[in-house]
Amino acid sequence: MNGYDVAVVGGRVAGASTALLLARAGVRVALIERSRSGTDTLSTHGLMRAGVLQLSRWGLLDCVVAAGTPAIGSALFHYAGGRSVPVSIRPSPGVDALYAPRRYLLDRILVDAAAEAGVDVLHETTVTALRRDGDGRVSGVRAVDRGGRPVELRARMTVGADGVRSTVAQLTGAPVVRRGRSRSAILYRYVGGLPTDGYEWAYGASAAAGLIPTNNGETCVFVSTSPERMRAFRRTGTEHAFSALLAQAAPALVDPVLAAAPSGRIRGWAGTPGYVRRSWGPGWVLVGDAGYFKDPITTHGMTDALRDAEILAAKLVESMAGGRPEAVAFARYQATRDRLSKEHFAATEDVAAYDWDIDEVEALLRRVNSAMTDEVQYLQTLPSHPRRQRIPPCPPSHSRPRSAPALTPHSRASDELVPPSDRAAEPCHAAEYPASRPLPPAFSSRALA
Repeated sequence: MNGYDVAVVGGRVAGASTALLLARAGVRVALIERSRSGTDTLSTHGLMRAGVLQLSRWGLLDCVVAAGTPAIGSALFHYAGGRSVPVSIRPSPGVDALYAPRRYLLDRILVDAAAEAGVDVLHETTVTALRRDGDGRVSGVRAVDRGGRPVELRARMTVGADGVRSTVAQLTGAPVVRRGRSRSAILYRYVGGLPTDGYEWAYGASAAAGLIPTNNGETCVFVSTSPERMRAFRRTGTEHAFSALLAQAAPALVDPVLAAAPSGRIRGWAGTPGYVRRSWGPGWVLVGDAGYFKDPITTHGMTDALRDAEILAAKLVESMAGGRPEAVAFARYQATRDRLSKEHFAATEDVAAYDWDIDEVEALLRRVNSAMTDEVQYLQTLPSHPRRQRIPPCPPSHSRPRSAPALTPHSRASDELVPPSDRAAEPCHAAEYPASRPLPPAFSSRALA
């Protein structure tokens, strides 16, 4: 069998989405993920309108809904002084409501769809090095499986979708071209029985909080502030810090949150400043948090990942099919990503500074909303399904190595790919994505999305 056209490193939202769209367009793809299948990861969960629109266009939103993810039809903004502003989520084509799925659910839906499209999925496989040809061009990856056995995958292109601490970004030396100055320190927990059916966001004196309804009848409750203030609060204990910051950001939410039934312990994240990396070079390209990360206070990381996966997949297919030189295609990918992200990044930086008064934060949130509107308008211009392309076969030097890795249960041994039209017509079986499942004992990533 010939080698892969693309090796995608990282099987979460950005990587699984990129692999899915490439495979639907006729590209031979390997998806390499270091964690076990179905594990959880740190996440703010909330999908904004653009993210829901993407899942709807790809035929996957029904699976999210069938798994019991609650529909979110409103948002309530709480401000210091007791003022609250309700906002209804206006239905639009492809978006009847917003959703905030747990990550073990959303990631599995995306990976399953990628496997059904023909992607070879390798879980519990950790990339340790990049292959390079005689000219220094990246030509695939070297990795180890869970048993410590070496795995080598040859590919024309390698996509780094492996998060904030991206191995691909480190090994390629991808430079940071813009670096943020702000970061949020966050505490969060899941609670059951909290009477809320919409997003609730709260902004007080140098602190913020939020309620995000998710699966299993639970709500993710978070509090956030600057790292310096968080360290000061946590000197008196994590539970006290959580309650004190909640009271500072949203006094009206303290009693209902504390009366709810907690599910597990409080978890924390110290934060990292946002950045934008130069996201491509000879034989490699970055997507998701590997190439662009902003503070999670505006709850847009998963939506960014879905958006950028589609932009990148289109440019990769265009280049591989001979329609545009690689450098031109990837430069346009990065330019589009940066154009759609620039204002949102800047506004998020200002929110994550926690030095605003209430009038200022309302103005910042209007800037965030404006940036999200521009993003949705762009996505609405894209075709519903990728056009299937004829990708020229890999040259002999890219043939699959003699000791090819065993395929996981997700993988397909057949060379045939499922046409996009057939995939979109397949029903989603709710039993495949149960509404309730045990929480894995540990998270596999510290990156919020």
